[in-house]
Amino acid sequence: MPQTQTTRRLPDRGRSLLGPALELIHTGRAPTRSALTAALQVTRATAGAVAGELAALGLVTVDQHPIGGTRGRPSHRLGPAPDGPVVLAAQVHADGLAVALAGLGGVLGAPVRLPLPAHTDPGSMLAAVAEAGAALVRADRRRCLGAALALPNPVREPDGTAPAALTFGWPGDTPAAALFAEALAAQDLGPRARHPLPSAVANDANLVALAEHRHGAGRDARHLLLVTSGHRGVGGALVVDGRLHTGSAGLALEVGHLTVDPQGRRCPCGNRGCLNVETDPAALLAAAGQDPDPARPLLDQARALARAAAVEPVDPVARAAVDQVADRLGHGLAALANILNPDRIVLGGLHLDLLAAAPELLPAVVARRSLWGRCDQVPIVPAHLAHAGLVGAGELAWGPYLAEPQLVAAAG
Repeated sequence: MPQTQTTRRLPDRGRSLLGPALELIHTGRAPTRSALTAALQVTRATAGAVAGELAALGLVTVDQHPIGGTRGRPSHRLGPAPDGPVVLAAQVHADGLAVALAGLGGVLGAPVRLPLPAHTDPGSMLAAVAEAGAALVRADRRRCLGAALALPNPVREPDGTAPAALTFGWPGDTPAAALFAEALAAQDLGPRARHPLPSAVANDANLVALAEHRHGAGRDARHLLLVTSGHRGVGGALVVDGRLHTGSAGLALEVGHLTVDPQGRRCPCGNRGCLNVETDPAALLAAAGQDPDPARPLLDQARALARAAAVEPVDPVARAAVDQVADRLGHGLAALANILNPDRIVLGGLHLDLLAAAPELLPAVVARRSLWGRCDQVPIVPAHLAHAGLVGAGELAWGPYLAEPQLVAAAG
């Protein structure tokens, strides 16, 4: 095969650089061959051979029309191959399901969104995700190399069990990864999917953090803290030196269960005043005295309320509700900053709307409440990516191939 012949011409060091090189191109840090040469600290010939092997594997393109490079030397553009392989990205949240195909470079196809199935037990839910994903895979002409699913609950590593799926009341230690793999295996994925299709499952906040660090607001941060509130509850994640910090069993950074008001709202975990229930969409609506409209997604209603506090004429009820919830969020972020000392905090979901509606109040609360806030305030920025949970699921599914690009050839 052409892949094998090219690989044989690469020296051992060149083969070991395929993974790092692909990740540099995937994350946009090596848009040209000269940038790849500098980032890998190799000769131009080695960088060219590495780029050529990745192109032979169908993963990247090497523009044959050189552009101006450093020191007057021409360089070639590098980028993910637009017709290269894809992975299936899927997400479950409190209000529905979503699936999309994800290419390299964080490029996400149009998501397909579906309501929750009539039965939300693990088998029914994951079967619905797999069915929707299989339809996407069959309809696409590109090879599908893997699949990954973002879940709105903790996922234990390495077995992929969900020890506390509070959103849907799943039994403790639900074997989510095994059930997802079984659901995919029962589907007709078409001739262009790898068989069996490798799959993985992870917590959605972790995957959002990974996506934002590689392709969004967290790029170049060394210690990135992400805090987000989607359709229900609050999630958090930490990326340290480019890697997710998931703890000893994948259960770290359950920031939603940090207490910010001991006399506050009751949390599904059994405690009161958790960040989970003091700063999520339901909390903002409750602070404004509004009953949720069951016909509309809760997050959409909360975001509309946050915007009403930020535009003229300002809705005083919305303004008071935003200030109350932003204050609670600030208390939580300050406590996390004291413990983790991040160099950037990225807010996603409803929390980025709270930041937009309270751009001075929220950072001020964090600065006042955190130990180092007055002299070394951490930047607080909004997340950049649309559909970040799906982008992150794509990152998870691409993980084995980013580490060992040669696996693409073995995938057939």
